[in-house]
Order: sequence, then structure tokens, then C-alpha cells
Amino acid sequence: MEVKSGLASYNNQFVYYFWLKPDMGKKAKHKTQIKRKTLNPEFNEEFFYDIKHSDLAKKSLDVSVWDYDIGKSNDYIGGCQLGITAKGERLKHWYECLKNKDKKIERWHTLQNENHVASD
Repeated sequence: MEVKSGLASYNNQFVYYFWLKPDMGKKAKHKTQIKRKTLNPEFNEEFFYDIKHSDLAKKSLDVSVWDYDIGKSNDYIGGCQLGITAKGERLKHWYECLKNKDKKIERWHTLQNENHVASD
């Protein structure tokens, strides 16, 4: 994933959070490595959830991007949700993933500044 940011400081540190909901406890959350000193971080990381394919249709995946600050609260940049309650391209992407089990389906999604869950 690539993030384009208009933030001015070169000292920004970015992190992605992924959360499979409804909550499955700690195993529902994944966090990327922190990307330091870049305004255009690229995240080429994979993660996996141990879940039955039949249960996945009832879940949603929240993705959020944060400006990570040591010793201060992190700044929310934006996010999106894939799942049955998503709309438009995000819903279409979710259905494609469900339909094509064991196949990687990659799509770009615009980050929204909507309600978010606080980062850890």
C-alpha cells in the first residue's frame, strides 16, 4: 500500500492498523511496521487471519492510517472499511475477495476521515 500525504513535516512516521470486526480479541488486530522520515510511505506487508471462509462474510475489515508520534497521541490521517456494510468500490472489493478464496485481490481505496478506532 502506498500513502500520499500533504503533511509538511519530513519527520512523520506512518503506521497502518487493520482490525477485523466484530472483535475477535487480540488476534483481530494487525499493525504494520512504522515508516519513518517519509511523506510517501509504502507498505508491502502481508498478514493473515485464522478464520473460516464462511465466517468472513459476517466480518468487516477496518483499515486506518496514523501519523505515529512517540510520547504523544497519534494523529489519525484517514481510513476505510471493507465489508458487508461498505458502499461502492469498497463493497465490490469485499465481495470479490469472498468470491475468490485464496486469491490476492488488490485495489486502491481513498482514505476517508470518518469515525475511527483509537490506535494502540
